[in-house]
Formats: sequence, structure tokens, C-alpha cells
Amino acid sequence: MTSIKVLAPMAGITDAKFCLKMIPAGFDMVTLGGYNIDKETIDAGEKILLRGRSEFEISEEDYFEVINNQARKIKEKWNGLVSVNLRSITPDPVIEISKIKEIDVVEVNAHCRQREIIDTGCGQALLQKPDFLEEFVSDVVKKSQSKVSVKIRANSEGADDLKIAKSIESAGANFIHVDAMKPGVNHADFNIISQISKEVNIFLIGNNSIVNIESARKMLNMGANGISIARAAMNGLDGFDLSKI
Repeated sequence: MTSIKVLAPMAGITDAKFCLKMIPAGFDMVTLGGYNIDKETIDAGEKILLRGRSEFEISEEDYFEVINNQARKIKEKWNGLVSVNLRSITPDPVIEISKIKEIDVVEVNAHCRQREIIDTGCGQALLQKPDFLEEFVSDVVKKSQSKVSVKIRANSEGADDLKIAKSIESAGANFIHVDAMKPGVNHADFNIISQISKEVNIFLIGNNSIVNIESARKMLNMGANGISIARAAMNGLDGFDLSKI
């Protein structure tokens, strides 16, 4: 498989303006969002707003047009892949977003750890229900007009990462995007990337603590088919030549 470099969703700054700024660094795919796209997650986002997290500010009436506009702005200036990270408690809104012609990949968010989102049964809460997650993703895959990714957070308490990865593969997703987070350490859990890569044939995107060429190459050497960069991009990736990966 050819490796890809992905600009991953992060805390509220992955919009078209930021994506266009970062594309010259050598990304193959950029990710908008994450966005709340149903009543339950939007209501949860309003609660999070009260804690000062402005990236959760989107109304139920506006989300489709917001995403449509952001994707169009990117595609007007770039012909690479545009992904959008989505939070929803049911598949239908994700399927609806897949109809936007400028969207190449819809990404199911099984990653967000904000308590208000988890309480809806969305985000990281989906990792506790791998059978439900498989059914959710399968429905998206069958009806989506774009490719499908699922972003998960590794080492979530009570979750079986390998079972989850197999469920996502069984559902027919095109990508599994793994935040290789490990509580208590300040670097990626490369071992979980290695373990997942040996269990599934799905395209595996490794994420977490990729801050230089060395950490990017290590992620690939441990079995990831591609890498994603999030917070490190906030510093502009000076001296970080993605073409060398």
C-alpha cells in the first residue's frame, strides 16, 4: 500500500483556512472537523461551549451548509482528498454528509472524550460497544457516497482495541485511524499500532505524537500504512519535510 500523510482533526482549528495553509507541507488528505451533526451531539456541544470550547459551536440547522462550504473552499484550490470527522449517535447524518460532492471521506468519530459527548453514546463511548459500532459503520459503508474512515482512541479503559479494529474491518470501512494514545506516557503507543496492523488488512492511519521525521517513520515501521499529524501542525511544521516520509 502507498503511504499517505493526513492532516488530522484537532481542537477546533481544522477548517478550510487552516487546511489550505498546511497543504503545501505535503499532505495527501486533510480532515475537517470534528463536527457534531445531530440534535443530541449538537446539544452536548452547547454544554461544552459553556466551558469555553468554541469549536463546538454549530447549530442543527447550519451543519450541512457549514461543512459543504468548508469542503468547497478547499477543493476550489486543491485536488487532494478531503475528509470530514463527524459525531452522531446514528448513521443517517453521516450518510447525508457523504452526499457532498467535495467530500472524499466521511470519518466516524469513535474518539472524542468530552464527557458531554460520551454521555450521548457517541465518540469514545462507541468503543465500549464494538458490535454496535460495527453495525453503525456497516450502515454508513452500504449507503455512503464517499469512502469511510473510523477514528478510534487506543487504550480506552474497558475497550478491546483488537476486537474494535476487526469490527471496523468487518463493517467494510476503507480506513481505520488510530490515535495511539497511552495514558501516563508522552509518546505514541507504537506497540498497539503493530498489534492492530497484524490483525487487520484495512488501511491503518497512525496518529499521536508525530512531531518529526523520526517519529513519522517509526509509526510506519510499526505497521501503519499512513500517518496523521494534528497538534504538531499548529507550529507550522517548520523543517518537517513530509516528502521525505
